[in-house]
Amino acid sequence: MSGTIVNPPQSAVVTGFSRGAVIALLDRVETPVVVSERTGRIVLINARARKALRLEVSDDSAINLFTELFSDEGNQILRRLESGAEELQLELVRGENKFTASLHWMREPDWIVAQFVPHVETPLEPDRATQITVQELLQEREITYRNLLAAYLKLQEVNRQKTVFLASAAHELKTPLAVIKGYYDLMLTGSLGKLSDKQRDILEESKESCERLVRLVSMFLNYSALESGKLVLQLRENDLRDCLDEVAKRWSEAFQRKGVKLEASFDPSIPNFRFDYQKVQQAAANLLDNALKHTPAPGTVRLHAGPHFWERRVTEVAPIQERRRFRLPRPNSVEVSVADSGPGIPAEHHQEIFEDFVRVDRNTTGMGLGLAIAKRLIQAHRGKIWVESEPVGGSKFTFLLPMDQN
Repeated sequence: MSGTIVNPPQSAVVTGFSRGAVIALLDRVETPVVVSERTGRIVLINARARKALRLEVSDDSAINLFTELFSDEGNQILRRLESGAEELQLELVRGENKFTASLHWMREPDWIVAQFVPHVETPLEPDRATQITVQELLQEREITYRNLLAAYLKLQEVNRQKTVFLASAAHELKTPLAVIKGYYDLMLTGSLGKLSDKQRDILEESKESCERLVRLVSMFLNYSALESGKLVLQLRENDLRDCLDEVAKRWSEAFQRKGVKLEASFDPSIPNFRFDYQKVQQAAANLLDNALKHTPAPGTVRLHAGPHFWERRVTEVAPIQERRRFRLPRPNSVEVSVADSGPGIPAEHHQEIFEDFVRVDRNTTGMGLGLAIAKRLIQAHRGKIWVESEPVGGSKFTFLLPMDQN
């Protein structure tokens, strides 16, 4: 686009220059240029100015340089130029662009020539010291990453060795402990001779300690199997009521010795379904063991099981009316709960008590593995486990077992 002269006055043809020559010179100017009369009416604008300043100037337009670009009536700008200033520089923001405007007053044709130099964001030269520092930081980060990875792999190996050691020790202890427990039962039945009351009390206390060791060994075996990923569920059609009833009878003696009442109730409508008989017994036993530890005499622990409809969450949740319409009337899981009358568990510990080696009450015995193992065993059945508790209202541990195990 060539430069444009809008309604040029007679003085527009300067001595020695034709009109065409003025336009040709204007087009060669690299920066936007606007020429106006003393009143501010634009009489000349080149293509660069038209584009950069977004000015649409035609022959019949009366766009004013001062009011359009500088929001000024022109009096102040003219006064500063007439006072003797050869060049007046002003800052201009036009849309997203910024310019430095240099204004000159040409006395003979009485024109105001404005040249606009755009602000160009020049990238800062990268500092050599900064480059070296950034490079050193990247190298340090790489070294740190490698060190952390090596430490992590080393810890993984130590953890694996620990698991192998626990499994080996548990296997070595399992057989002699079973033999010792058998001898205790034999002596307590009177098969090896009559016992005095004091002897019976000592043997019963020794047998209780032996049983605690047996449970600890069993817990270590389960933990090592879970840690090594060797847990395999033996899913068969079983009766959950028989499974839990066996656990309750096995633990009744321990509850009686402590003076805590154990109540067991199982809904007769629970159908047979596929689950691992031993693993579910282990999970229930761990919950009963935990309840017994934290329930002072004369307290009560309740073991209950009943059918339950487990409405699993899905990605797209249907409206409530639709879910009610199509929801299956029959239960799809079994809910098992162990409730105690102990001191309760603060809410901030409800999640961490299911982690490995965590004990909220340091005054109790155990390794802090019972609840962690129970959680993993239930999750292996695609179930879930949680706790409901208040600081003074006891605790209730509940787990769900889906009945559609494949």
